[in-house]
Amino acid sequence: MLSDREAISLQMQITLDEATEPWGVKVERVEVKDVRLPIQLQRAMAAEAEAAREARAKVIVAEGEQKASRALKEAAEVIAESPSALQLRYLQTLNSIRLSFNFILL
Repeated sequence: MLSDREAISLQMQITLDEATEPWGVKVERVEVKDVRLPIQLQRAMAAEAEAAREARAKVIVAEGEQKASRALKEAAEVIAESPSALQLRYLQTLNSIRLSFNFILL
């Protein structure tokens, strides 16, 4: 509604022109400068927009989780095929623990 001011103006012009024509009045132009919505309607529109944003965010999160699941599945398949890959992953985990807690591993 707010972004369609030209269409609203045109429809108002046509309606007004038809209503005033019997009196000899010609409406040539109507311009909607400002549209003020009731507070309750503004709140409803804001709630609808917020719900749409939340829905999009949930879809994005779900897609991310799906990609992460696929990556974990692929990693599990690689590790299952190669015991040395599991040993390498174990050593990488030990190294990351060491770095996060400043341990010295002997």
